[in-house]
Amino acid sequence: MFTAFPLLALPVVVYNLFVLTLSGGFRSVAAQDTLNRTLFNVAMPAGSWAVSLGDLLLAGSLVVLFIELLKSTTSKRAAIVNQSLSLVLFIFCLIEFLLSPAFASSTFFLISLMVLLDVMAGVVISIVSARRDIELERD
Repeated sequence: MFTAFPLLALPVVVYNLFVLTLSGGFRSVAAQDTLNRTLFNVAMPAGSWAVSLGDLLLAGSLVVLFIELLKSTTSKRAAIVNQSLSLVLFIFCLIEFLLSPAFASSTFFLISLMVLLDVMAGVVISIVSARRDIELERD
């Protein structure tokens, strides 16, 4: 059953928990400022790289997206349930992005875009693998 769970829900949940800690909750407009605040600097040959909380959240989300794409290559029943739940997650993200000021940030937009890419990749991979299965049955 764990394979049917969309892992991209984890960054969405982390963002939601982060927003709930802000004063004003979902109506807070300070989310973008807090996400862009520098946590630490990394010395680089060309200068300094300022790493923020939003950067770390996006980096973690990209790793989770990679794992999700690997999970979507199977054509088992769990993959179909995962795609359906990912679509529900995207609709949830879209509603939050459009209706709540705390979610109107570039960080949440990019997380939502990753969820959409997961849904689209899952559908495309399912179609390609189904087509391959049909072609193998003909031979």
